[in-house]
Amino acid sequence: MLTQSRQARDLLSRISGLVSSRSRPAARQAPSPAQTPAEQLPPGRLEDCLSIPVCSAQGDPQSIAAQERGQFLARQELWEDLSSRIREADESRAAAPCGLPLADLIAYGARADVVTATERAVADNESPRSRALIRGLMAFEALRAENRSDPYLTALVALAHTDIGWAWRSVGGQARPQSNQRRCAAHFDRAAALLDQIAADSRSSPFLQAAQCALFAGRTGSTVQVADAYSALIDLAPVNHRHMRALGTRMLPRASGSYPALELEARRTAARTEQTWGAGGYTWVYFDAITIDDQACARVDTRFFLDGLRDIVKANPSQEMINLLAAYCTVALRKGRGEDQQADVPRLRIAEAANWLIRDHLTELHPLIWAHAEEGFDNSALVRSVSRFAARGHAGAMQAIAAVFREEIASGQKVAFTEQGLQLSPA
Repeated sequence: MLTQSRQARDLLSRISGLVSSRSRPAARQAPSPAQTPAEQLPPGRLEDCLSIPVCSAQGDPQSIAAQERGQFLARQELWEDLSSRIREADESRAAAPCGLPLADLIAYGARADVVTATERAVADNESPRSRALIRGLMAFEALRAENRSDPYLTALVALAHTDIGWAWRSVGGQARPQSNQRRCAAHFDRAAALLDQIAADSRSSPFLQAAQCALFAGRTGSTVQVADAYSALIDLAPVNHRHMRALGTRMLPRASGSYPALELEARRTAARTEQTWGAGGYTWVYFDAITIDDQACARVDTRFFLDGLRDIVKANPSQEMINLLAAYCTVALRKGRGEDQQADVPRLRIAEAANWLIRDHLTELHPLIWAHAEEGFDNSALVRSVSRFAARGHAGAMQAIAAVFREEIASGQKVAFTEQGLQLSPA
């Protein structure tokens, strides 16, 4: 099996070396006789050897517009209009080309000012009694008090508490003080108290049910309770793969589950979402889990996972999806490589998919997706400069793609991605 994965093993090794080389100057030395021609390529030539259209570094325009609409309505305190916009998008299951529900994007924009100001105050070690930490949230609580019967505005305030809870949890890493952990728990407790009041409304609403499920990131729940909550959410919105990915991470032993529970829920999800994703439901449940847990990676049914990967492309061949899957195979999967031999076998077999994903389906580059892949798709990562974040993703993507075409580049060919397909020409 390892022999069959030699190409993938070489691919991950190459990408790991190329991406890490961006952070340090290259040493000037004569090429070793053991190096292949591709290994002798100077990094400065990579840009000249690849030609690929680049999508906006700011992200999907429709997603940006939805967030900006939510932010505008919140700043103008047009709460009734904001609630109506979120409700309409939720009930129609409207989504941006990237796959994110518009209801989520509008709500994210509406709480962005409050959450971002609090995140920065927390990161800058502001006093817990600082006005920057409490002013925005107090205003949101006042908004909710005036609209107690509106489930969407109640969920909006609960989500703000959840986001701020994540901010407190992130400070200090593994060494975060007990006081920060208590503040994190307090925000999740407040979010839970708010969402308990709209539990009945959540049964038919993907937006409200997703808010309920978000609580499991900060509050314990039994394996069955968590699995049932996510199953209900996935049934409401089977097209949204993020819910299946979240289920997978919650089924890990470090969260609320076990490895047998992870496998069971992956197969159950594949069966329930077969009409939408084919075998892709299995892949989505394991998608993030195997990047953060070596034992999960060692246990994954690789053939089932790869069948699901192809079915995902059939179901959604958009460039957003192709960039996501390609970045996953070349960047996200390389984290932890070499630390567990049993996990490396399936990891390397899955990495081979980068070749057909990039060669057969990629036509444009989405830098932000690649940047998030380098962060392990960590949604809690604080991005202070979108342009610099995207530039880092662009550089990493070009290095990863060049690794796939190392033999063609070494032989003096240029690689061009077009809507008509891949084109190779003499340099």
